[in-house]
Amino acid sequence: MDLLNTLVDKGLRRELPTREEALAVLATSDDDLLDVVAAAGKVRRHWFGRRVKLNYLVNLKSGLCPEDCSYCSQRLGSTAGILKYTWLKPDEASKAAAAGLAGGAKRVCLVASGRGPTDRDVDRVSETIKTIKDQNEGVEVCACLGLLSDGQAERLREAGADAYNHNLNTSESTYGDITTTHTYADRVDTVQKAHSAGLSACSGLIAGMGESDEDLVDVVYSLRELDPDSVPVNFLIPFEGTPLAKEWNLTPQRCLRILAMVRFVCPDVEVRIAGGREVHLRTMQPLALHLANSIFLGDYLTSEGQAGKADLEMIADAGFEVEGADQVTLPEHRAAAGGGCGSHESAGCGSHESAGCGSHDSAGCGSHEGGGVCGTAAAAPAGEPRTDLVAVRRRGAGTDLAPNA
Repeated sequence: MDLLNTLVDKGLRRELPTREEALAVLATSDDDLLDVVAAAGKVRRHWFGRRVKLNYLVNLKSGLCPEDCSYCSQRLGSTAGILKYTWLKPDEASKAAAAGLAGGAKRVCLVASGRGPTDRDVDRVSETIKTIKDQNEGVEVCACLGLLSDGQAERLREAGADAYNHNLNTSESTYGDITTTHTYADRVDTVQKAHSAGLSACSGLIAGMGESDEDLVDVVYSLRELDPDSVPVNFLIPFEGTPLAKEWNLTPQRCLRILAMVRFVCPDVEVRIAGGREVHLRTMQPLALHLANSIFLGDYLTSEGQAGKADLEMIADAGFEVEGADQVTLPEHRAAAGGGCGSHESAGCGSHESAGCGSHDSAGCGSHEGGGVCGTAAAAPAGEPRTDLVAVRRRGAGTDLAPNA
């Protein structure tokens, strides 16, 4: 296909595709899907080889957010039955982080619900960052605390933070339909503050909220212009108790096309599959590794993810390898520009979340009702909402139970 040959050539040269080319990727047929994955896979392997970076989320403060982001289980007015708790102490956060690092994670993402941190909150998170780094040599730490005020990014950097995550989530033209308590421009400003402070910027999107192909291309082109080191791609989990609970618009094939489009537009950037991976890609997850070079290990912010052991087995079975702590994530030209290791994300690592799926206990996948990703329950008919794959996190941070890592 001429389109795919053109996109591969541009990706290897870091040349921006045209909007028409990006839209054409999203419009390809199921018959052409494997060709699309193979083409984008060439670009992914050129810049990142077969390495997969593992990231681990620690939810420092869960629920009771004053913002009204429609996709978020922690939003103002949410009736989702999620865990709610105030700030974890530094030692508690470090203990949670250690579980993910023991499972193979290279980066810890510290997330807190809320509009943005107070100066006291920054002090608290700074102490947590220092504790984690003192107790876990070589760990990367990304903070995700919402909208930043002047000087706060610099203080986080001084405390040892490597990166800051704040997602654009959707296109500027539709942002007001998703959130009214802050603006798209507020989000852009926070990403720019992180950049200016010398933090590795992480910013991504949420797909599946009812947006058009044009909206998806718009937000990815805006991200390319912002030039983050890491782009997490979240797939909406329609949590009961949120305004988007009925938005089940994604198929595994659609998710793969979106990831391919992101890879072509952002060829040399860490593309992370974030929240919703297990729910929407399901048995097609291994194919997505040919497009993205980064995933989250274990559970998400307020929802369960695939068992960490299953993630590691999937990576190995698909012919990929876990990126080591001594390996630099980004290509040399990006790392040399001061981007650092570049990773992170929203339910990826955002202060908002898109769920995931996995087990209720530490035994492995599919132990919650409905079987989970690896369970034995009968699969729902094609196109039916997979509400059986959505489970609220009941272990790890904020509980007395061991985390899933």
